[in-house]
Amino acid sequence: MVEAKKYEGKTNFAVYAVWAALISVTSLLPSIPMVGTGGTFSLKAVVLPLAGILFGPAAGAVICAIGGFIGQMLAPHTAWMGIATFITGVFTGVVAGYVSRGNWKIPIGLLILFTILWISNPIGRAAIIFPAVFYSMGAVTIIVGALFSRKWLLGSNALLKGVAIWLASFSGFVLAAGFANYVGGLMMLQLPAQVWTGLVILSPIERSIFSLGAAIVGVPLLIGLPKIGVFVGPKPDEE
Repeated sequence: MVEAKKYEGKTNFAVYAVWAALISVTSLLPSIPMVGTGGTFSLKAVVLPLAGILFGPAAGAVICAIGGFIGQMLAPHTAWMGIATFITGVFTGVVAGYVSRGNWKIPIGLLILFTILWISNPIGRAAIIFPAVFYSMGAVTIIVGALFSRKWLLGSNALLKGVAIWLASFSGFVLAAGFANYVGGLMMLQLPAQVWTGLVILSPIERSIFSLGAAIVGVPLLIGLPKIGVFVGPKPDEE
């Protein structure tokens, strides 16, 4: 048992480095246009929430921070918020990690904070329908995900594992958007209210597709990696 725990720790640290490198490399890959939405899909959107789901919120934060920061140095054209761009990925990984471990309090607290910040801005108040719809959906996935995700991830049903990953990932994407929308969209770019009103439907659709991609990639990893000695996902005795 002692040897197994030592092996688990060494394995995880090695995988952390690999996953951070994966995040940085995906910053260099081209985005794929999503027909019908006008948005784009990037592989980076898949690996960010999985960092928190596979390795937990703390490790996920470090992995996303290192990988995201290096990634924006390698591909500066992706750093639309300047040096703070990588922080959006940190929110994605942290919140996805918390929700997948059954913790809803911190994600909900952050969501409330970003909602208050949104309302404090005059443009935000003029486009109050955006957080009313998008952030409310995030609140629902946070609560439902925190209630069921850990149980489903520990279970043997692959479909439920996928649903759990989707819920945790969507929650992470909403919180990342909460940070980026306020700092980048409202404060830096000062996007008009009409833009945010137009994003009421588009943003949930995009994040749903990103979350589906994370589920498609994450389920085989959760099932396959432990079989080769790489221990990922929540643990039965984990608080």
